[in-house]
Order: sequence, then structure tokens, then C-alpha cells
Amino acid sequence: MHYKTMLGYRYPKGPFAMISVYSFTGAAVVTSTVFSLLLFLSIDDSPMMKALFGTLAIIFEAGKFYAWYEFGERRAHRNYMGSFTALVFYLVLAAISIGGSIGGINSATNKAQSVIAIEQAKVDAYNRQIDAIEKQIDLNNLAAEKYIQMERIATGVSRIQAQNNTLREEQILLAEERDSLPPVAQGSAIGLIDSLASAFQVSQQTAQFGLVVFLSILLDLFAAFFVGVIGEETRFRRFYQHHAEIDITPETMSKPVGYLEHKPAIDSVVNADSDNDKQQDDADLTLAQRVELAVKNGVITCSKKAVCRHFLLPTDDVDTLFEDMMNDGVLAKKANHHYYLVA
Repeated sequence: MHYKTMLGYRYPKGPFAMISVYSFTGAAVVTSTVFSLLLFLSIDDSPMMKALFGTLAIIFEAGKFYAWYEFGERRAHRNYMGSFTALVFYLVLAAISIGGSIGGINSATNKAQSVIAIEQAKVDAYNRQIDAIEKQIDLNNLAAEKYIQMERIATGVSRIQAQNNTLREEQILLAEERDSLPPVAQGSAIGLIDSLASAFQVSQQTAQFGLVVFLSILLDLFAAFFVGVIGEETRFRRFYQHHAEIDITPETMSKPVGYLEHKPAIDSVVNADSDNDKQQDDADLTLAQRVELAVKNGVITCSKKAVCRHFLLPTDDVDTLFEDMMNDGVLAKKANHHYYLVA
């Protein structure tokens, strides 16, 4: 496991990091669940069916994130067939969740657009009335020209001019009422949709659908990422607590990229030199001698399990090591299969 090579450099995340991770994960999970509820609750108007579909949406959402967590667990244990099964379950549930998110976000966007459409319809109604009055005035002017040609200015033209004056006053009143309406407020989402439609030369409906799909997929990826972070941190904490007492020197591990080595204080140079000499002496010993020395000093017990933990060795290597030490007469085994050093 790769955690073994990082024990000297990586430590469990602190409270601030974990609170942030859990907060982000909780917010993403709740948001995704709410959008799925909006989709499933709109299927049927019956209270009982709403309750059933709502429960189904919650089960799908909870199962989706647990399937992703289980995928990380099985992959970490190299159970590739099991991890593939968990991934398939996650993808199916994620597709349902993304569909719910698309429906919820699309519904909210359509509602915002409907409010703007209603306000715009009021303005368009005033404009149509003003245009109709303008056309009536134009028709009256044509009639006035006919009266002038018929030399009936006193009877016909005067009446038409009076009608036009009345229509002009009505037109002015309508324009004032139209201009007194509150301006149509365009939300940020609608403005973004209009910008996308202009940038990609597509219709507003296409731009809206593309934006909704992108946000829905991004929401699921965001939640899945932080669920994976929690799972990975949980696995590392278990490993760290299990191997916290193991003394690993940095020379035996590969240093991560960007690692800055700690510089000792001036007053600790002498102690550091003595420790380096001791480490150099230990490096000259063979593995069998190091195991024998550790058992004699009481650092570990004379068992394969203790040697595996302390020296981070595979079980097969420890079995081979104990056989060699028994052949050399360093170790012996009791009747109860416990090992001990030969005096």
C-alpha cells in the first residue's frame, strides 16, 4: 500500500480541513437530493405517491454516494471485480440523479424566464395599443386629404383634426403608463443564457439546456469528489492509527515532490550527530541482526506479526526470514508454535 512510503511525511487532516470537507459534501448531497425530489414529486399528485416517490429519490441519492464510497474501498483493497460492480451501480444511480438535477434546475430557470415574459408582455400590450392608435391617425390623415380634394375642409377636415387630437392624447397617456412600469429585471442566469446563445450562435433553448446539463453533471462530480476524499482520509486514518508506533527513518522512504527537509536547531547538532552514528551502525546490520537486536532490546515481541508491523515487511518475506533464522540457530519454536531467541 502506498501509505507505507508516506508515514513520515503525511499526517491525518486537521479539524478545519475535515469540517470543510464534510460541509462541502453535505451541501452537495443535500442539493442533489432536493433536485431529485423535485423530479420525483412531480410524477404524481397523490399524497401517498408523493411520499413513495420522495422516499425513492432519497434512497437513490443515498445509494449513489454509498456506491461511490464502496467503489473507493474495493479499489483500495484491489478487489477490481467488486469495484467495477460498485462503479456500475454508481453510474446508473448518477444518471437518475443527473436527470433529476436537470429537471430541477430547468424548472427554476423556466420560472425566472416566465416572470420576465409576463413583464415583457405588459410592455408589448401597451406598444400594440400605441401602434393601433398611430395607424388610426394615419387613416384619418388619408381621409382628410380626400376631403381637401373634395373642397370640404370646413365640414370634414375639422372633424378629423379633432379626432386626431383626441387619439394623440390617448396615445400620450398610454406611453406614460408604459414608461411608468418597473423595468424588466433580468437575472444572472438569464443573462448568462443569452450570452451563451450569442457566443455559440444557438437558440436560447439550446443554450439553456446545455447550461443545465453542465451544472447537473458538475454538481454530481463535486459531490462524488468530496465523498471520495472522505473515504480516502478514513482509510488513511485507520492505517495511520495501526502503524503510528512504527519508527521509520526518512532514508527508507521516497520523499514526496516539494518536501522541505526540517533543519535542526544549532543546540541539537551534537545529539543529531550521535543519532546519525547510531543509524549508520544499524544500517550496517543485516535484517536478521536488526530483528534479533529489536527483540533483545524489547522493542518488539518475537512474533511474525510484530516483525511485519515494525519493519513493514510482507508476510511471505517474514516467513522466509524466520526459517533462515531458525536454520542459523538464532530462533527456536516452542510446542505452542511461539518463537523465542536462542540464548
